[in-house]
Amino acid sequence: MPGYTPSGLLIKQIHDCLDKQANNSLRDLNLTMMQVSVLTALQESNGKQLSMKELERYFGVAQSTMTGIVSRLEQKGFAEAFGDVSDKRIKIVHITPAGEVCCEKADSSKDNAEQILLRGFSNEERKQLNTFLTRILDNFK
Repeated sequence: MPGYTPSGLLIKQIHDCLDKQANNSLRDLNLTMMQVSVLTALQESNGKQLSMKELERYFGVAQSTMTGIVSRLEQKGFAEAFGDVSDKRIKIVHITPAGEVCCEKADSSKDNAEQILLRGFSNEERKQLNTFLTRILDNFK
């Protein structure tokens, strides 16, 4: 194996580890990390709702992908989708009270994953890493 691992590969490997850990810890809630991320985005938004287009843009996924995620959240009773009263072409997604409870339970799983991710890093190193990762993400915008 070479002495240098490309940054993109390292980021993918870290993502895969985080995804696996999160999905394992969320199994009891019958949720995936992506579903929790959508619920969290809804919970933190104004009015606890977002349009499907806003969700697609925020998560950088195709309409069909977000439709599937929202559909599964609706089946579980954690979200509901409906047409906008002023424009029925716009689909609005709203978190339900059950979805809010799931967000609270999932927060401890996210905190645990963050602790594992940053184990051994000082506060200054954590800030630097966050700055670097934000800059990397901004490079793609």
